[in-house]
Parts: sequence; C-alpha cells; structure tokens
Amino acid sequence: MIVASEDGILASFNAAGVLTASDVHVARRVAALSGTTVADDVLLATALAVRAVRTGSTCVQLDRITETIADRGDDEARALPWPPVDRMVRALAASELVTGAPTGPLQPLALAESADGPLLYLRKYFRQEQSVRRILDARASGRPEMDAAAVGGAIEASFGATEDSGYDRQRAAAALAATSWTTVLAGGPGTGKTYTVARILAMMETLLGDDVRIGLCAPTGRAAAQLQTVIGEYSQTHRRLHSDPKAVTVHRLLGSRPDGTFVRGAGNRLPFDVVVVDETSMLPVTMMCRLLESLRSDTRLILVGDPHQLVSVEAGAVLADLVDRGVEVTEAAELSAAFREAASIDDGDFTDSERTALAHGVITLRRGHRFGNRIGDVAEAVNAGDADRVLELVAGERRAGDGEPGDDPTVTLVDPADIDGVRSSLVGWARDLRAAARTGDAAAAVAALRSHRVLCAHRDGRFGVAGWSRRILGWTTEELGGVSSNGDWYAGEPLLVTANDRAQGVYNGDSGVVIADGDSLAAVFERGDDVKKLHPSQLGDVVPVYAMTIHRSQGSQFSEVTVVLPPADAELLTRELLYTAITRARDRVRIVGTPDALRAAVGRRVARASGLRTQLREVGA
Repeated sequence: MIVASEDGILASFNAAGVLTASDVHVARRVAALSGTTVADDVLLATALAVRAVRTGSTCVQLDRITETIADRGDDEARALPWPPVDRMVRALAASELVTGAPTGPLQPLALAESADGPLLYLRKYFRQEQSVRRILDARASGRPEMDAAAVGGAIEASFGATEDSGYDRQRAAAALAATSWTTVLAGGPGTGKTYTVARILAMMETLLGDDVRIGLCAPTGRAAAQLQTVIGEYSQTHRRLHSDPKAVTVHRLLGSRPDGTFVRGAGNRLPFDVVVVDETSMLPVTMMCRLLESLRSDTRLILVGDPHQLVSVEAGAVLADLVDRGVEVTEAAELSAAFREAASIDDGDFTDSERTALAHGVITLRRGHRFGNRIGDVAEAVNAGDADRVLELVAGERRAGDGEPGDDPTVTLVDPADIDGVRSSLVGWARDLRAAARTGDAAAAVAALRSHRVLCAHRDGRFGVAGWSRRILGWTTEELGGVSSNGDWYAGEPLLVTANDRAQGVYNGDSGVVIADGDSLAAVFERGDDVKKLHPSQLGDVVPVYAMTIHRSQGSQFSEVTVVLPPADAELLTRELLYTAITRARDRVRIVGTPDALRAAVGRRVARASGLRTQLREVGA
C-alpha cells in the first residue's frame, strides 16, 4: 500500500515495495515522538528496523542492506537512493533515537557493533536478545555436580544394551543433558530426538529421584500433544515416569494472560527441575526470552528441534542461532570430565567443530530412521544449497519413473503441465480414505489419511492451498461421485482443525477424517497408537483439508507427499521451505514445479538477521 501523504525519503522506498505503509507510519511516528529533527538517513534506518521485525529478523545488518533487501533481481529496488553505510552509521550514532532525546526517556533504537558489522535494532528486541545471551552465558559458566559413573549407569538403564553400530549420539545427548544446565538437542526428522528425550527424562528420574519436577512444552498445542503422546508411549511400554509430566504450550507453561503479560518471570520462577522445549525452531526470540527469565538457575533446560526447518513466524531464529553459536563463538570451552567419562567418547567420535559445539551444550543427531536414503540424500543436498546435486538426483528418478534406466522413483520432479500421475495418486488416496471411513474402521481411516498429503507454499492462488483443494475436490468428485450437496459432512471427508480446543483435546493443525459410526458420523484423530473419536457437534473450528501449507505440516509425517512449488520468483520459495516439505515424507515425494523453481528454492535461504551468534558492543552504552 502506498502512503499518499509521504513525500520524503521514505516515499520512493514505499513505492518500490521495500517498505510497507506500516513501516512508513511507525518510523514517522517514532520520529515525531522524539521531539527532535530526525535526519533522512536515520528515518530510513528506523523504517528498515521496523521492516526487519515484520519480516522475521531481530535487527538490520547495515552493511548488508543491499544484499538482503535490494539484491532481489529487482532493478527498481537496486536503483533506490540507498545511503552509504558509513554515513548512515555515523548519523545513527549521533541521533537522539539512539542516544536518547532531551524531551524524555524515549530511546527506541539500539546500535551495536559485532563481528557481522553494525547492527540496528528496535530496542525492545535488542534487550530481549541481550537477555537471552546473558542468561545462557550465565548458565554455561557452571555445570551440575554429577558423578560420572552414576550418569553412565542411569543412561544404561534408560537406553538398554549398547548396539555395535557406531557411536551412539543419543546416549551422548543424555550425558550432555545430565552434565549441563542448558542442552540444545538438534537433528533432522527421524533422527530420534523425541525418542532420546523420553529416555533422558527416565535418566533424570534415576539421577534426581522419582519426585523430580519435569516441565514439557512446545510452541504450539499440536506439537505439545505430539510430545505428550511420545512420552506417554514410552512411559507405558518401557518405564513409567513417576513424575507423569504433561506437555503444554510455552504460553500456558508461563501462564499467559489476556493482556499479553505472563504469570511467570524473573520474580516468579517456574518450579521445575527439568524443562524440555520441543520444536524449538518455531520459538521466537520474545518467547525464548520470557522462558529463560522464568527458569531457576539450577533448572536443566533441553531445547529440541531441527534448525533447518522453517522458523518462527515472529521475529527470531533462536534454535538456528544457538546451533551456529555453538560452533562460531570464540571464547574457550572444554568438555567436562564428567561428560567425557559418562559419554565414553573417543577422539574419532566427533569432529573438532562438533567438540566445540558440545562444549557449549549443543549436540546434533545424525542417524535418520524416518525415510529412505534417497529422500535423505535430496534433503542433505537441499541443506547444502547444492542445486545441481538436487536436480541430478530428481532428474534421474524422473527418467526411472518413465520406465527408463535409473534409480527408484522416490523423489520425482513433475512438470506442472503434466500432472496425470498426481491426479491418479490423489484419486486413489481419496478412494482408500472413503472405503475405510464407510466401514467405520477408525484405524484404517487415519492410516489412509496419512498415506498422502499435498503441501503448498501459499494459502491462496492456483499454486496455493485454495487452488489445489478445488482441483483435488473436482478430480475426486468426477471419478468417485459427488459428496453432500448441502454442506454436511460425509464419510471419508478429511478435516483440518484451525484453532486450539483443549477441552476436546484437538489443536490447530490437527488433521482427522470423518467415519461412519453406526447410524451417525464421527471425526477421528490419530494419537500415537490410539485414535481419538469426537461427535461432529464437539468440533467448532474445522475445515476440509485436501491440501495444506508447508508451515502447518511441520511435525507431521506422511507416507507420500506432493509438494507444489510456486514460480521461481516467489519470495516464499526458500531452502527451508523445500527441506521442510521433503522431509514430511517417509516413502515418496513428488515435486510439482519447474527446474527453475526448484533451483530457486535451493538457492534462496530465509534471511533472518540476528546478533545472537556473536558478541555485541552497544554503541554509546
């Protein structure tokens, strides 16, 4: 949206689409509240800082503005009157928006020097980031006093006999959690992160006693429910956890109030001895700050997630920052003797960079169990940014899928103009889903539901969820017959929950299916090995789900996925998006898109600026 009243420095940036109307209005309002004359360079920097938060960053890397904003193949953006970086930094260092205005305590911007160059923050996010850094550094300055032999025994009791198939990083992760106040447990899908967490909790009960207080949480209700399912299955089938921990959202753990404040904080700490945060990649810097401020110094914190997946919709990429920080920090750190002995590590078990990360409480699981080697190979090539390798793997499978010599068609690139195979597969999925649902077989119905899912980058448009949902419904109606004409549910209808409902135990992002239930209908949702059944009247916020966004699919697993890529110039098309989509599949992936779109996705990373990876010095502090 163009701000018609803007005729200053911000007008051309607004017209070019670099700044939105909200960026312009906030920058102008901040300048007006200072009561001083704000230089054009400072005004533009303020608007860019607002834009940074809106696009997911916590700050602006001032010496990379043209790389991160203007270098988008957009001639109009590159032609804008970008000021020299050194001039902008000087203007900011002297500005009352950074140093403080004489009319009052308003100091909305923070300017900092770092190894990544000068960084400009909205002060709120600077304080949150600094709080995260300060608390984590304080927690890393000491270690729990643990007997290495006792830790080793507890690990053996929780994990069972050792397998002779290479070094077991899952046991090493347990040793790290026992001997560190903060542990970052990273890894891709299928590497056993949640499996490891369940056994770490059993180990903690052995070491700290059956009355140990454990807090489990995740950024979303659905992720919390999945964590609860895995922990519950372990408790029931292996060793019952006496503490019986219940997983909740991070907001609920901290006691979120309607006004946006929290019950828990520095003055009212959480009572837990161990806190586990699953799917940490989705946690923004604001919530990470609130969580850390609410922990006692003697609480063990275990952050779990995949740093390569899509990050939080809000500002920050905390998990990725912490994983990178574990390798990039320059301060000396040594592996503790207790960890070395309890983990029984040898020189060849970890690389030098991995040892540095371990010394800072970061461990990455490597062995994947979820999908076949080919999907893993493609995912690794995507993560490495190797578009040629990705296209080589996918193109070889495409030839094999056409009956020519080549590899098994595990991951295929489908021409958007030739999707007959996709249609056939989706109609077969709908046929199996209806057949199982009409017999009232809940287990078979949810199994059919997760056998295939269409994943899109967008919600709207012909490349998005709306367009593909219409297409799939048209195909299935044409080949399998019509469904209810009055909007009523029918047996075999796939459902997506769009809002949390703790009373009914369903959460935003849950997918289920309608089945026959005697003379009536019921909606069923998979919960581990169990199935949750609800009457239609018990569900409020649900919609049919023939396709879903890749963001909503995080944490899910399907036998097969069809990934719909938008055009190559779509800003949402990123490496993290493609990686997340591909790794939702266990057996097969179809990518509907052009080679150019696939290459663009591999080459474009989510650019989120942050200062967490390095040490900072605030200018003028």
